[in-house]
Parts: sequence; structure tokens; C-alpha cells
Amino acid sequence: MGRSLFCWTAASSFNPNHATGHWQGLVHHFDLKRQIAMTKLRLFSRTRRLQSILFILSGLLLAIIIISGCDKQKTAVRDFDSGGDSAPKSNVKKGITPVPDEQVAVVETADYGNIVIELYPNVAPKMVERFKKLIQEGFYDGTTFHRINAASGLIQGGDPLSKDNNPANDGTGDSPYPNVPGEFSDIPFERGTVGAARRGASPEGSSAESETQARDTANCQFFITLEPAPQFDEDYTVFGKVIDGITNAEIIMRAPVEEGTERPAERIVVKKIALQPRSQYVSSKP
Repeated sequence: MGRSLFCWTAASSFNPNHATGHWQGLVHHFDLKRQIAMTKLRLFSRTRRLQSILFILSGLLLAIIIISGCDKQKTAVRDFDSGGDSAPKSNVKKGITPVPDEQVAVVETADYGNIVIELYPNVAPKMVERFKKLIQEGFYDGTTFHRINAASGLIQGGDPLSKDNNPANDGTGDSPYPNVPGEFSDIPFERGTVGAARRGASPEGSSAESETQARDTANCQFFITLEPAPQFDEDYTVFGKVIDGITNAEIIMRAPVEEGTERPAERIVVKKIALQPRSQYVSSKP
């Protein structure tokens, strides 16, 4: 009797509709979890793709920055920096005799003694004016002769960027003032001639510049030729000449350089450049 009662009770308590609903609930639960997992997977995949795109864009941006930095032109003697042909020469003062300024520029180096430069305002008035202005402002104090070439017979200085510890930017600096137009003459580049450095032609790149345009980019840097350099004649502004200390300049020219470069192995520091009366260095005015 008791067994029959038990079996009846168990059978009477089973509800097929309830079991079906329970299984449907489980199926819905697992289906929801699957959908959530698939959504997370899609989001993860999209995130990875976005990260890849950002990585590529960052690389492109870095490349653009590097290329832009490399594209900046150096202020230098064109013969070294540009392989372009010389532009037709015009506006060259012919047959002019240099008349020295009453003041000379005394370049005081830290280790190589002094170099005294007389200036020619009747030949290159704008460049002489700029040079004297910068000297009076102390602009050149602490700069270096950042470029020396014994084979070509010249030394170059006057770049404010040579004051820092990054030699890679030497030759690219200017003063805060506008460029000085070319003031060309038929005065030849000889031993001791002082010329205004300028940029060379750059027909390609973001700052493309023709040789004609480059001739008007003198600013603050200068170079001294220590042997005849006819390749520079009528192509660079002559604004002065060394009248004392030329042997010091020649010693600088022959200083050791880093292999394969025109960069001195050790910094050749200009302590200061000062303006002094020319009469202190010559017996009488011409």
C-alpha cells in the first residue's frame, strides 16, 4: 500500500511543462553567454586592428618628422653641400678696391690664439653691418669653428647652434635677423679672404631652393679661405680679410677631424669676437 502511494505521489508531482521551461531557460542562458563571448571576441579583434592602425600611423608620423628634420638645409659653402650647377652670375661689383673699416674684428679662440679680420663696408655694406651688430651683441661668444677642411683650405664658424653639445645640427643655425642679400664682387678668394657662408641650392625637398635664391641666404656664418679658391669667386660675398693671426687660422684648418667628416675631433671654441680700432694692428691707414 505504501509503495503504491509513493509511486502515485511521484508521478503526480512530475510536470512536463515545467521541465520543458527549465531546459529552455538553460538553453537561453548558454546562448546569451555565447553571444556575450562572441561580442567580446569581436571587440577584441577590432581593438587589435585599431592598435595596428595606430602603430602604423605613429611610424609614418615619426618618419615624416625625421625626414623634415633631415631636410633642413645647412648654411655652408655650396661646393661642399650642393652638386648643382652655378647659376648665371649677375650684380657683381667690378674693379672695386676694398677700403678697410676703422674697426677690425678680433676673433679670440680658447686654444689657438687670435685672428684679426679687417672689414670692407664699401664692398659688402650689409654683411659688414650685420657682422658688427652681432659682435656687439655677443652673438659669437662661445660658438666654434665647426667646419675645417685642409684639402680645400678653409675654416668656417659663426653658427649659434655650435654652442650646444649636438654636432649634428652644426652648420644649420642663423641669427634672429633676416638673411642678407648677396653682395658679390670680383675680389678673389685668396689666402686670408673672409666670406659670408650661405645655403647651397636644394632643388628637391620641402624647402626647395634654386642656386639664384640660395645666393641671398647669408646670415651670420662666415668662412676663411687659406689658399686661393677661385671656385668661390663672384659666387660668395667677400666682406673682409685676415690681417693678423693667419697662422693660427692655418693651425685650426689642420686640426684633426672625425673620420670622413669636416667636423673637428675636438671643439675649437671662439671665446669671443670683439671690435677694436684697426690702428692697433696696422701702422697707418691706406
